[in-house]
Amino acid sequence: MLTTYFLPRDLHPAAWWVWALGPAVAAARTTNPWLLLAIIAVACHVVVARRGEAPWALAFRLYLYLGAVVVGIRVFFRIVFGGAEGSTIILRLPEIPLPAWAAGIRLFGDVSAESVLGGLYDGLRLATMVICLGAANALANPKRLLKAMPPALYEMGTAVVVALSVFPQLAESVLRVRRARKLRGGTSRKRFKALHVIVIPVLEDALDRSLRLASSMDSRGYGRAALVDARQRVATGTLMILGLIGVCVGVYATLDGTTPRFLAAPVLVVGTAVGLVGFHLAGRRVRRTRYRPDRWHAPELVVAASGVGVAVVLFASSSVDPTNLNPSLTTLSWPLLSWPPLIGVLLGVLPAFLSPPPAPLHPEATDQEVTA
Repeated sequence: MLTTYFLPRDLHPAAWWVWALGPAVAAARTTNPWLLLAIIAVACHVVVARRGEAPWALAFRLYLYLGAVVVGIRVFFRIVFGGAEGSTIILRLPEIPLPAWAAGIRLFGDVSAESVLGGLYDGLRLATMVICLGAANALANPKRLLKAMPPALYEMGTAVVVALSVFPQLAESVLRVRRARKLRGGTSRKRFKALHVIVIPVLEDALDRSLRLASSMDSRGYGRAALVDARQRVATGTLMILGLIGVCVGVYATLDGTTPRFLAAPVLVVGTAVGLVGFHLAGRRVRRTRYRPDRWHAPELVVAASGVGVAVVLFASSSVDPTNLNPSLTTLSWPLLSWPPLIGVLLGVLPAFLSPPPAPLHPEATDQEVTA
């Protein structure tokens, strides 16, 4: 039994997304840099241990670069706009006077350590969430994820999956173009001079692959819908919109501690129920079949439970010791790190050891394959 558990195979993509959303939600609850760096380290370790050789597994590095850019932009904006929030001045820049209609906005001037640290913490939190989503994108097969979409979200799921596969397609196109240039002996130029030689073929290759993917999806009947009465279509759309609004309000109220509690769980439950009714009615007009539908097994449950466990532990820790999760910027000091939230974050590394390795990529597999 244990031997078959660790046989190489690709896990259900929804399991990887549930696992990644857990650390992402946990990152939204804290600004402690040690915890955020621990979440990034956990995501990187799991990706390195369990990503395969498919094109979408090559794009995780781009998300790391994007996270670094996010942190840099947040710190830069704190320096340019309003960097004097605090008493510890670390840099004095000449302030640019602005007209009266721009009251409340300042350019440059004194820069305090509190303001820079605030931008660093906020940027690191956002970068951690981006990296967690990038980990899910690197581990989950987007085509199998499209296959697992419920009928009501099929059109929306198609657009989301195509959008999520942009980075992987670009990453693979860059590798193919660089490999082709190396075979032609075109590596002698400097990197910046060769940029225009790489960018145009990459964009052309990505566009051509997108057109081929759209043609293959169209030939397999993607987007085919049954005839539905106009009143039923309006009722279904209204239920779905109201349900999504309720879910958004409930999730925001749950994550934001200052929002009234009656807008949290009750609105979230009611919005989810209304949305499910709308999804059920909308699914009737989508006609599609599944060949060998994906099933959830023990490894998928373990992976999903580890991600949910990270979010649950961080939620529980935020009510017990909130000062460690959100360091104070009023009095500068080293952020403290307690064991309960750290252990909760380390739960996310379990898929690197308790999930089967990915199946090897077959040579005949191509990116034009779309599972019906």
